[in-house]
Amino acid sequence: MNLQRYLHQRQHRIERALDRYLPKTRSPDGLEQAMRYGVFAGGKRLRPILALATCECLGSPTTPVVPFACAIEFIHAYSLIHDDLPAMDDDVLRRGKPTTHVKFGEATAILAGDALLTEAFRIMGEAAVRAGALRPVAVQALVEIAQAAGIHGMVGGQAADMAAEGTTIDLPRLEFIHVRKTGALIRAAVRTGALLGNARADQLRRLTRYADRFGLAFQVTDDILDAEAPTDVTGKTVGRDRARRKAAYPALLGLSASKDRARDLVAAALRELQPFGPAAEPLRALARFVVSRCGDT
Repeated sequence: MNLQRYLHQRQHRIERALDRYLPKTRSPDGLEQAMRYGVFAGGKRLRPILALATCECLGSPTTPVVPFACAIEFIHAYSLIHDDLPAMDDDVLRRGKPTTHVKFGEATAILAGDALLTEAFRIMGEAAVRAGALRPVAVQALVEIAQAAGIHGMVGGQAADMAAEGTTIDLPRLEFIHVRKTGALIRAAVRTGALLGNARADQLRRLTRYADRFGLAFQVTDDILDAEAPTDVTGKTVGRDRARRKAAYPALLGLSASKDRARDLVAAALRELQPFGPAAEPLRALARFVVSRCGDT
């Protein structure tokens, strides 16, 4: 399949929906501008596209998924705004542009992240109310996204990641961090598409295993890119993980073994999609795309 065409079409759909949920206003305090800056600063919209692609592979209409997919992107955007703050990763570049706190100030950046998180749950709550026969699974998706974003998922993973800075950890501890910090929201995106796509129990299990392997592969690749890719590729300052002695795969395993790990995880993810046939080709292409970012993997 032509992945670039697929991504462009789905990105366009998500961008239009995000724009509807976050209309252009110019408040004197700059809050709405900072929110839009964080959301529309670039990115491939991977998580919402995974939600749509999962629903598509089940042959179900994707319209009910769109509000939840956009909410997940709001949560992801808020997490990046807060990750970049001086109290956390202290980054000045994100996707090749000044980070939100650099452009709008720390206080406005914090509030923009808070507002995006709150808006995400408003969007999902309203969608669940309108979901009709899908209401039970819509509520389940909302709960799973909340869990993925909170102490048992992304926020908990971020806290563990910060606590591990400057220490020596083993592979199980590293994967504990990244399953939560990065993997949980990817898992929630896939499961949201599956739930709202009326997946059977066996299909949901397979798609969940696909997501778990995909999420880890994504983080391994991200760590590799931080270690060796230039700023014009990553949009971030080169070598930030190494400089801060952050828990990262290349530091623990080395670059070659890290690339092998990413490749093995993607292969395992692809095996979970075998029963879905051609309808799952976008999910396969997205998984292959993850490791293709590292060139020789």
